[in-house]
Amino acid sequence: MTATRTVRIGSSHGLHARPAKLFAQAAKDAGIPVTIAKDSGKAVNAASILGVISLAVEHGDYVTLTADGDGAEGVLDTLTELLTTDHDQAVAE
Repeated sequence: MTATRTVRIGSSHGLHARPAKLFAQAAKDAGIPVTIAKDSGKAVNAASILGVISLAVEHGDYVTLTADGDGAEGVLDTLTELLTTDHDQAVAE
C-alpha cells in the first residue's frame, strides 16, 4: 500500500542537521521505503540525512511524504508529527 501526505514544516529553522537527523532516523526505522520532496521537486530517500538536508527545507515550506508498504499510514503519522513539531523551540527553552 502506498500512502502520500503533504506536511508544513514546523521547526523554526527548517530541516537543518538536528531535525533532519531525527526525521531521517525515524524514516529508516520505519522499515519501509519513504521519500520526501519539497514542493514539486524531486523526491529523495527520507532515510538519507544528506538527501533530506539537500532539499534545503525552511520553516513553513511544504513537503510531500510517500511511504510504500505495510503500515504506510502509521509511518506517515509518525513522520508528520516530527515535521510539524518545532524542535528548535524545544532546544531554546
